[in-house]
Amino acid sequence: MTSRTKNILHLTAFWLVMFLYLLSTYWLRENNKVFITIYIAFKVLLQFLLSVIITQLLIPFILNKKRKALFVIFTLFTIYLMQTLYSIIRINVFEVNFPEVYKMKPPYVLWHRMTSFFAFMNNIMWLVFPTILLVAVKYYQNQRDILALKEQKITTELNMLKQQLNPHFLFNTLNNLYALALKKSDKTPEVIAKLSDILDYILYQCEDKYVPIDKEILLLENYIALEKVRYGRRVDVEFKKNINHSLKIAPLILLTFVENAFKHGISQELGKGLIQLELLTSENEIIFRSKNSKPTGSKHTESKKMSAIGMDNIEKQLGLLYPNKYELIVNDNTKNYELELKLKSDENI
Repeated sequence: MTSRTKNILHLTAFWLVMFLYLLSTYWLRENNKVFITIYIAFKVLLQFLLSVIITQLLIPFILNKKRKALFVIFTLFTIYLMQTLYSIIRINVFEVNFPEVYKMKPPYVLWHRMTSFFAFMNNIMWLVFPTILLVAVKYYQNQRDILALKEQKITTELNMLKQQLNPHFLFNTLNNLYALALKKSDKTPEVIAKLSDILDYILYQCEDKYVPIDKEILLLENYIALEKVRYGRRVDVEFKKNINHSLKIAPLILLTFVENAFKHGISQELGKGLIQLELLTSENEIIFRSKNSKPTGSKHTESKKMSAIGMDNIEKQLGLLYPNKYELIVNDNTKNYELELKLKSDENI
């Protein structure tokens, strides 16, 4: 069944419900069942014509083109025409063919109905009520579709960013493994095991939008252990953890910062480098701090371009995953590179 067919069926059901609803409100009050059935069908027909004019003509061709005043004028004029048509049909058809129904009611005077403001206001509500419902439903459907498209767009962008991040990380790690293999180091199996754990997590365990923070901690510990194998005594790493609440976090968010600390703080260090990491959680906040020493004589302008691919990706991911819910503070000087990331997290385990 096509969407057009479904739409027609939904509209048919809607107007059938409107007809039955109006008929039920008059059914017990009117003895002439033939009259009341035809009369209600006529009123629903006017409602239907009004809704078609407004939803299919006035809204798409006038209101959607930002001509609000013109839309109001045309809408009121259309309602006025429908009211006039109603008065004409009532006087010339219903009162003529069903005189017994109207014998106890005051006669309709067409000119009075066409010029009376109170008569116009009295008829607006029953005429436009179905149209208001249809417009409200259409607006809700459009908003739902927009939200679905935005969610799909965010998911697509995040997947693209992850695809950029993972090869970037894998490239650096394989370089580490290659260097150890050339040296025929006994630590090569350990590196392979750590790399296997990391890849297993990245490929199979972090496909969700948010993951338990404990899993991210294990990822960071594996990565740090792998890098310490590579750099040995050239680096001291301190990783403090104070996890008071088991929150969830977007996967791979913190890895880029740790990776950059090694890549730009230690890889070119001739002496001994220092990396200090701290991860804290409160009831609804995650705080991550990173500080790494910088090689002596490194250019300050060069350090400001730290990992263009990784840092650009992380900024985009933070904007998508934590809109207005994150704060990233960076302090870059000649001796150290420091950052503090605060995430507002409503994702509890």
